[in-house]
Amino acid sequence: QVQMVESGGGLVQAGESLRLSCAASGQTWSSFDMAWFRQAPGKEREFVAARTHIGSTVYADSVKGRFTTFRDNASGTIYLQMNSLKPEDTAIYYCAAARGTALTRAGDYDYWGKGTRVTVSS
Repeated sequence: QVQMVESGGGLVQAGESLRLSCAASGQTWSSFDMAWFRQAPGKEREFVAARTHIGSTVYADSVKGRFTTFRDNASGTIYLQMNSLKPEDTAIYYCAAARGTALTRAGDYDYWGKGTRVTVSS
């Protein structure tokens, strides 16, 4: 069965860091774009970062310079390193995977995790 499971969320103070992990299983992922999205209560889901199937990375302007996404080639786990966290980063963070190229287009992603909650206090 195909599963994507996020972990690593929590409660931190502004300026601190968190690393999120996404364990993907049940599929050969080499041809997939993999990405992180987030959704705050009452707001639309927004793109955060992507690691494409050709190895490039894309970041939303709001997180550029603070967040980094990378993949552990041995385990296939994708990570989101979040530094200099701000209260506006508070959201549920989701990992997602898409067959072929999807980049920032949430509607093109085929698989989604259930999310992990990140809360940043001021």
